[in-house]
Amino acid sequence: MLYPLVPIPGCRTRFTDGSDNDDWYPEVTPQKRKRPGLSSVSPSPAKSRRSGSPASVQSGKRKGRKSSVSRSLPFSLSILEQKWKSADEPDVEPTQPTFRPKQKPGPRLVSTASCTPLQYFELFFSKTVLRTILSNSNAYGAMRQEGTKKPWEDISIKDLKSFIALVIYMGLLKCFKLTDYWRKSQIYNLPYPSQIMSGRKFMTISKALHLSDPKVDAENDKKRGTPEYDRLCKIKPLYQDMRDACRASFHPSQNISIDERMVASKARNGLKQYMKNKPTKWGYKLFVLADSRCGYTWDFFIYEGKINSEESKGISYDSVMILANEKLLGSGYKLFVDNFYTSPKLFRDLLHKKIWACGTVRANRIGHLKTQAPRGNIRWFREDDLLFVEWKDRRDVLMCSTFHKAFNGDSIKRNVKGADGVWAIQDFPVPAAVLDYNKHMGGVDLSDALISFYTVLHKTRRWYRSFFYHFVDIAVVNAFILHQQMAKMNNQKPLTQKAFREALVAELGGTGPASAPAQIRPTLSPYSHLPKYISGDSSIGRRKCKMCSYKTPVMCVTCDVPLCFVPKRDCFTSWHYPDDSSENEAE
Repeated sequence: MLYPLVPIPGCRTRFTDGSDNDDWYPEVTPQKRKRPGLSSVSPSPAKSRRSGSPASVQSGKRKGRKSSVSRSLPFSLSILEQKWKSADEPDVEPTQPTFRPKQKPGPRLVSTASCTPLQYFELFFSKTVLRTILSNSNAYGAMRQEGTKKPWEDISIKDLKSFIALVIYMGLLKCFKLTDYWRKSQIYNLPYPSQIMSGRKFMTISKALHLSDPKVDAENDKKRGTPEYDRLCKIKPLYQDMRDACRASFHPSQNISIDERMVASKARNGLKQYMKNKPTKWGYKLFVLADSRCGYTWDFFIYEGKINSEESKGISYDSVMILANEKLLGSGYKLFVDNFYTSPKLFRDLLHKKIWACGTVRANRIGHLKTQAPRGNIRWFREDDLLFVEWKDRRDVLMCSTFHKAFNGDSIKRNVKGADGVWAIQDFPVPAAVLDYNKHMGGVDLSDALISFYTVLHKTRRWYRSFFYHFVDIAVVNAFILHQQMAKMNNQKPLTQKAFREALVAELGGTGPASAPAQIRPTLSPYSHLPKYISGDSSIGRRKCKMCSYKTPVMCVTCDVPLCFVPKRDCFTSWHYPDDSSENEAE
């Protein structure tokens, strides 16, 4: 029989005696006093005032107050303390899960297929998705231009691909302002953006970018303040397509993890959250399920705020039950979560779905008090299928698991300062649950790291465009992971993420592979290459120079490419004599 645990406000649990108690369903976010002039934003639930970390359970520092755990528990803590066993006492290892996934783990592609970076990317931004974005953006652009002197000119699929190419390019090469990419000063002379698209056209598409139908948005705005109002209406088409594409292109291996992700933003929007202990403190919060081995984002959903519903059991419980869908995943999975999610109720319900779980647990959820013990000390107790383990490291580590044994004889090395002041490496016993948690919990963190290296996210005036840029990030990183996995299956060396993004930009922008200019340079005698006017006149029919992107009326007869042929910009000579031009510059 499981002892009654610490009641948490706003949560419900029915005990064996038929009584209800608020347990294991933490609120979505704790209530916080509003400050004047600021929007109401909930703090991080992972670090709320009731989040009893081992150091905060002991409240002896507050004079005249008893421990919050002591006040909440309806029984003596000594009863719970008697349940703990030492590492020397034997524990029965639980039955290990039999892994039966719905699909074969890994990329859901033909193993012998050889795909380009663009083909991987189009698994997420398909032609259908691009056409939807294009149609909605043209409708929104025409609506913005209505009543002005200059009518709206529809953008094409090629324009949209070029726009996405530049967005990814800007993640590779950072500039302080978007207009810096098209500046022609000595410091900001970047030829590549001008080859793909003019700065004015890029800004026009950026301002008109719209993911949903403006007519649907107008109908949804009429429902504001009612239960029928959809807060995610403006991103719904791409949001759902992206989730479906992520699940369809890959199937995770046995070890998976769920964690939060923040999309940076300080926009005045009700979706914005504040998480104190995240590197990105302000932004939109996503709950993400990722493969622990490679970091592939398999599924996610956007947190819309507290749900006032009797069916809701708290966001920490609901988010896991939504993402860990056994009908799509299969059975025998091992799920790793942090102490925001871990609760006996959740782990037992996951076990009914044949999904095993392991995670850190908050001290106040099991009525735990900090005790004095040497480093490396292990104690545990078991309640039915649940194992609770306490391990003494530099601080208390509390774990809960449904598939681990209390202690398997594993050890870990730590650098310890001795009594004589000398540091030395020592071995300490460690529970298997701690080792597996450290190894497999970082799936979402790995995905976040891959995104952060070359993120395309930048400031925007519309909140839904922040999600568009983040969806591009997810698509590029997932496409890169698919490329890595396919290369390993075919015993090939995969590209680095930087090289993958460079090749993707070149394909989206229509400039071909990165090495294309070197491949198409002429090999014939230079005397067969003569300049001529493109249209027979020096004032009309000008085209962009292949070398510098300035407009020129001259082209090479043999190469059939436009090239500048003036004293200040002799691109014609530089094109045909690349070695001579570089030597002249060096001199």
